[in-house]
Amino acid sequence: MSDAQEALARAVREHAGRLAAALVNLLGDFSAAEDLVQDAVETALRRWPEEGVPERPDAWLFTVARRRGLDVLRREATYRAKLAQLTWPVLPEPDDRLRLVFTCCHPALPREAQVALTLRVVCGLTTAQIAAAFVVPETTVAQRITRAKRKIADAGIPYRIPRGEELPSRVHEVLTVIYLLFNEGYLATAGEQAHRRDLVDDAEWLAALLHGLMPDEPEAGGLLALIRLHRARTAARFDADGRIVLLADQDRALWNHGAIADAVRLLTRTAQRHLSPGPYQLQAAIVACHAEAPRWEETDWEQIVILYDMLLLLAPSAVTRLHRAIAVRHAQGPGVAMAELDQLGDALDRYGLFHATRAEFLRELGRQDEAQEADRRALEQTENPAQQALLEERLTWA
Repeated sequence: MSDAQEALARAVREHAGRLAAALVNLLGDFSAAEDLVQDAVETALRRWPEEGVPERPDAWLFTVARRRGLDVLRREATYRAKLAQLTWPVLPEPDDRLRLVFTCCHPALPREAQVALTLRVVCGLTTAQIAAAFVVPETTVAQRITRAKRKIADAGIPYRIPRGEELPSRVHEVLTVIYLLFNEGYLATAGEQAHRRDLVDDAEWLAALLHGLMPDEPEAGGLLALIRLHRARTAARFDADGRIVLLADQDRALWNHGAIADAVRLLTRTAQRHLSPGPYQLQAAIVACHAEAPRWEETDWEQIVILYDMLLLLAPSAVTRLHRAIAVRHAQGPGVAMAELDQLGDALDRYGLFHATRAEFLRELGRQDEAQEADRRALEQTENPAQQALLEERLTWA
């Protein structure tokens, strides 16, 4: 990647949301504003390699977007007058960006459309980049974005921050989109890459943006801490051949302990200000128990089981019960954990991690033939290449 391309990528990540938000706020037209931003980015791709990177990349992109808007909307006298008066602010406009995030994550839009629209408008990714990230055809992503923008216009979805009783559920939608984005990047469900750093970067950036704009929202701080705790051990998650390294076998000297300490402090500050933790704070606390343990053998499994119990009260799910069973295995033994796992068969029969976990428990209990069958079931339902390699090794060793 050239210097100009790197500078443009940085400018898009840092300012695309501000650009779109400023234009949407002025024009009242979500689709037109987003198109103007993308057009400015495409212009920069052509001109910056030849002309050099401007001193103020954000202002350059804004100026081009405004000029394109004047060209496209020259017959609209009202828009033309408004665009001519618009200036690029020296300081960020956080409320505009926050309104934009909430608009992209409106519950009237399908979840896939929320994710695609957020990546396109707020993060500045192209349709091709989003399609590559989620291993779907570019036309599919384009259709999702087009339909979402049409839905926003046709349904009159307001470009605003929700108020009053509406806000908690809407914040939940935004957090869910960021969480899904992070999960897909952290351990991809499809494609040739086991880990998508670009998606993880976008998820952390969005979480930090939301936390910065809503510092009193505890779950925003919880999600940001959760993402940063996971990222702190990225260097130890895969070996030189790209194979996944299980938590018990990771070289903890490779973990970023400074980042772990910072994330724990963020989580602690959030917990001190809000005495009733939410699901993301509890998940972050569980990861912190792992991250702060000097050695695998010193992991506080009893505390982790308690945290999972609290999480199940707030957000019950079969996957959470699965992870709790894994903690129970280390706290109380494979026999007790296996009894809990057996109750999840119907709900998680098509979930690869369930069968892989079941294989581990069966192997500890001396039931080798059943363990091999469980590993085969897990392999059939797993598309992540690093997980596939691990399961294939287990079957080879057995």
